[in-house]
Amino acid sequence: MIARLARCIALAGALAGLCCGEAAATSDAGHQRVAVFDFELIDTSLEGEAHGTRVDEQARLGRVSEQLRQRLAESGRFTVVDIAPVASEAKAQNLQSCGGCDVDLAKRIGADLAITGAVQKVSNLILNMTIFVRDASSSTTIAVMNADMRGNTDESWSRTLDWLVRNRLLAPDYGARR
Repeated sequence: MIARLARCIALAGALAGLCCGEAAATSDAGHQRVAVFDFELIDTSLEGEAHGTRVDEQARLGRVSEQLRQRLAESGRFTVVDIAPVASEAKAQNLQSCGGCDVDLAKRIGADLAITGAVQKVSNLILNMTIFVRDASSSTTIAVMNADMRGNTDESWSRTLDWLVRNRLLAPDYGARR
């Protein structure tokens, strides 16, 4: 069902672009333009409640965000749009519950897709990474993917992101479409 919805959205976008006499908001290479916003941490752990934000986890959020941008650019399927013009606005909000502000920000920088991500920390042993892909023109959620990870380390976060990119986001008939 997700695959069918994504195909309909892509076709509608292409038709809308043709009707307006312009390309359907893609880069010169014909790739979809994607705004990858920085991952957010949802810390529901006892440790987080008692001690607050950890510097190493904030650094990991930045690294997995950059890793996702790099993997998408390397795939040859997407043009990653620089989020710098809207980065401060994005950081000031919770992109997972702002009522579509991620899509609004993506549109402002000329992206076709808005990608956000969150890591939920239940404890230092139990974490979950989720990636959301939304169409910037219609605000429709195209795909949601997540994976549990064990261990709060650089390696576990990086491997989890790579697994999600390889087996969900860029996998045929799943995730973001061409």
